[in-house]
Amino acid sequence: MKKGTSYTMDEEYFIDRAKEGDRKALTFLVKKYEKTIYNFSFKICRDRDKAENTMQETFLSMVKSFHQFDSKSKLSTWLYRIVVNNCLMEARKNKRYQYVDVETDDSLFDEKYIADWNSLPIKNLETKELRQILDKAISNLAPEYRIVFTLRDVEQLSTEET
Repeated sequence: MKKGTSYTMDEEYFIDRAKEGDRKALTFLVKKYEKTIYNFSFKICRDRDKAENTMQETFLSMVKSFHQFDSKSKLSTWLYRIVVNNCLMEARKNKRYQYVDVETDDSLFDEKYIADWNSLPIKNLETKELRQILDKAISNLAPEYRIVFTLRDVEQLSTEET
């Protein structure tokens, strides 16, 4: 990035280059958004394998239809829409929603839990319990509502972006 240029201008540059077939620009954009897309996919699909598959499908869709991206919205908003479409198509295919049971699968929280020695252990336990309760409540929502909740309240997108 050149000194003095804005991040948005640089992203627009990479988008334009990627649309023209520049593989390095496309790689830059994929690397920039891969964690965001995976995390969002996981929050919707509630399954690591499905989230990874959805992430791959999202980037494949991005490559195939990049010419349709008109830059009227942020690239991330467009990618969120692709994730949502992929998750809903998968849910329609299965007709049964598969959820991770957060009460029996503590591995969901292992990566996220970092000991904070400044707080009391009871507070950490309460936080973990609250997180499990909220995660279970979110996972029980229908996919359409889970998507809206995740975009608005977890990803903190504006109402318009959501």
